[in-house]
Amino acid sequence: MYKVASASEYLVITGRGISDIKIAKKAWILPGQSYAIFDISPVNYTLDVQAMSAEKLPFVLPAVFTIGPRLDDEDSLFKYAKLVSPHDKRSSHIKDLVHGIIEGETRVLAASMTMEEVFRGTKEFKQEVFAKVQLELNQFGLLIYNANVKQLVDVPGHEYFSYLGQKTQMEAANQAKVDVAEARMKGEIGSKLREGQTLQNAAKIDAETKIISTQRQGEGKKEEIRVKTEVKVFENHRDAEVAQVNAELAKKKAGWTKEAQVAEVEANKAVALRDAELQREVERMNALTRTEKLKAEFLSKASVEYEIKVQEANWELYNKQKAAEALLYEKQKEAQAQKAIAEAAFYARKQVADGELYAKQKEAEGLVALAQAQGSYIRTLLDALGGNYGALRDYLMINAGMFQEIAKINAEAVRGLQPKISVWTNGSGGSEAADGSAMNEVAGVYKMLPPLFQTVQEQTGMVPPPWMGKLTFSGNM
Repeated sequence: MYKVASASEYLVITGRGISDIKIAKKAWILPGQSYAIFDISPVNYTLDVQAMSAEKLPFVLPAVFTIGPRLDDEDSLFKYAKLVSPHDKRSSHIKDLVHGIIEGETRVLAASMTMEEVFRGTKEFKQEVFAKVQLELNQFGLLIYNANVKQLVDVPGHEYFSYLGQKTQMEAANQAKVDVAEARMKGEIGSKLREGQTLQNAAKIDAETKIISTQRQGEGKKEEIRVKTEVKVFENHRDAEVAQVNAELAKKKAGWTKEAQVAEVEANKAVALRDAELQREVERMNALTRTEKLKAEFLSKASVEYEIKVQEANWELYNKQKAAEALLYEKQKEAQAQKAIAEAAFYARKQVADGELYAKQKEAEGLVALAQAQGSYIRTLLDALGGNYGALRDYLMINAGMFQEIAKINAEAVRGLQPKISVWTNGSGGSEAADGSAMNEVAGVYKMLPPLFQTVQEQTGMVPPPWMGKLTFSGNM
């Protein structure tokens, strides 16, 4: 038989000539072979996962997963064909498998996080869940094509998210009220500030304009008076020329004398009238000029006084600020000095403590070294004496002058009593000592030992060790 699968299906063939399984879209089904058709289209799984955070707070995670076999990997397709395809893709077996993986990974991850971490990092929490679920689904050849996790939901009786949302909403509302009040305050302050600046700048510009206008008018009046003066001089000059011409004409023409005199008188009167008019105009303009000048001077004086007052106030404020900064700097320096003194004292104490600790350590090391040396010394002596502890003790007592100390203590103890006193000599005569032989000195020392040992035995009860000899008592000795 020749079988062809549909667009969303695959053929899985087993049997003769196939070691494991064979997956194909179309193939010949030979005798001794069997086949099955499995669907590869994804399936939506809707579930509400109940989990519990690290604080033992339960919550519900609604989720919708779109899961299907992985088509871009041949190994995953083989796993799906072996483990999952024998069941219907909508069967309870696959649904229970997917639900179990999702619920298990979600609960394990939620148990390691606090409720605040889950709520604040919802995106990261979802990504962690997807990653862990996909890792488990890989062994079945399944792939998460799409996953949608809805908003976390409270379990009835544990309204954590509701209260947290109310808290966030109230905080946002309160912050909005604060922002509105602050914006209104800034707007009113800015409006008043701009109005004040506008009035100040307008007044300043008006004053400057008036001053400049007065200056320009004065300059214009001056120029007008100068021009009029030049005109007057020119007119007078022309009048003089006319008078001179008239005089000449009067001399030449007697007939014109009367008319010339009348014309001259009229001309003089006209000139006088014009002069008076001009003088009156000049005086009026001078008065106006002085008035504007006084106004400008007083206005300038007021402006200067205002600027002086402002500068004095700024200077006083600057002095106070500098004084405060100097005081603060002085306090900071004092604090730094105190801190430096404290650090120096702490360092000195630390050095003294370190020195004492070092001395104690060295003393302890010396004691340990002395004990080790003494132990080695005693072990060497004990090895040299063949392990005879009694001989070692006697040697150490003799080497340390113990017998002499014992004799001194006994002498102090019997002072004032009448003890038995033994007196002995080495028996050397004058002739023997005279030759100064070294052997005689050695013989004298050996002769002194028996009486010494006998006296020690009588006074203390102690006998010399065997390696130093044995006393034999004979009668009076």
